[in-house]
Amino acid sequence: MSKSRKRVVAGAATAAALSLLLGACSSSDNDAASSSPSTKGKVKLQFWSWTEGIEAQVEVWNKAHPETQVAFSQEAGDTVYQKLRAAVKAGTAPCLSKMDGMNLATFAADGLLTDISRTAAQYKSAYTTAAWNAVSPGGATYGIPMGSSPLFTAYRADLFQKYGITKAPSTWDELIADGIAIQKKNKNIKIFNMAGEDPSTLVDLSWQAGASWYKVDGNQWKIGFTTPEALKAGDVVQQLVDHNLASNASYADPGVFKTWDLGKTILMTTSTWQLPIYDTNFPKSKGKWQLADAPLFDTASPQTSSNFDTTAVLKGCKYPDRAAQFAAWLSSSKESVTTLTDPASKSGLFPALKDVSPYVDKIIPTEMFNGKSDSAEVITTAASRVGSQWQYGPDYADMYAEMQKDWGKVIKKQLTVKDMLTHLQSWTLSDLKGKGINASAAN
Repeated sequence: MSKSRKRVVAGAATAAALSLLLGACSSSDNDAASSSPSTKGKVKLQFWSWTEGIEAQVEVWNKAHPETQVAFSQEAGDTVYQKLRAAVKAGTAPCLSKMDGMNLATFAADGLLTDISRTAAQYKSAYTTAAWNAVSPGGATYGIPMGSSPLFTAYRADLFQKYGITKAPSTWDELIADGIAIQKKNKNIKIFNMAGEDPSTLVDLSWQAGASWYKVDGNQWKIGFTTPEALKAGDVVQQLVDHNLASNASYADPGVFKTWDLGKTILMTTSTWQLPIYDTNFPKSKGKWQLADAPLFDTASPQTSSNFDTTAVLKGCKYPDRAAQFAAWLSSSKESVTTLTDPASKSGLFPALKDVSPYVDKIIPTEMFNGKSDSAEVITTAASRVGSQWQYGPDYADMYAEMQKDWGKVIKKQLTVKDMLTHLQSWTLSDLKGKGINASAAN
């Protein structure tokens, strides 16, 4: 099950374009707590987040850093991004806020964030390239990476064996072939799930295939929903639909877990934040699952996808250097990350750091999987394979909402994936042009 990326996006974007040419240099200094911001004296920062366990870490920071005090506010719900927009426009926004990657890109394009490229450069080398891309749409940096969700596979090893398949599919072609073979023996078994409200499967496959829906090229954005890589990903989704290989359990339905727990759907792409959820919601199949690498498009150049959470610096923040220092400490210091990656914190955090090895073992529910594969190695490998070509463009959140409108039609066989991608190509180019952002079609 892919993490749902459904977001509520309010308001039209302004014509402000991203700074496309500004880059940030990396540094060998990974210790956020030891950096020296240029701002002198005591300051107070407001911070919004909806991640469990964060408030306790803010208290830890405040005790150790009397010169930079952080006032935490628990904000959540579908309207949080609307509230942030309104607060920025009213001049009452917090200095820092949790934000997913696609909304960070849209907020940056709308001129609602602070460019912290220079002050953030010293923290860059601690994080993966893909994670840094998430906070640097167009090249300028607007926040610090917080967490990642690298994709891998969980499958019912016992049922695969029952239907004569000895291993998890290593490619998407194998997954489709396995799904067809299984249905010849039991037409009621699905090998995958694609919810009608959630097009994240297409996002994940496009990322894995090496597509770049948005890409900076000189002083403009190149839009690539119909490139060979994008269409290759779309073809896999189309085959899943055409061959009826995927269930369509809604991720909004509390009973969604039953399709996996009862063995009606026998494989899912998943990530770290979901593991404890399965441990408590798969009572009948506990111990029958096994982890494996996500299916690939190119075994010679393996890559997967990931969601990213960030800590963004809002427009009007008076102390961006202190804000970056705190955000980097929160997501990279051993003290903070060790606590937040502990399941007891309930944060669901998996770090966006280059080295995740110290934090992998404890997030794996030992009773959930059959122990016949190295789960820690699977997760570590996934974290290292996240494709670095993917970028969130300046209207990504609006584009995603547009894609959601057509996704249900794709699942119902009322629209082909290729037609949906063709529509998104023209829609995005038109939308960016209307916002005064320079963009053209990728070759």
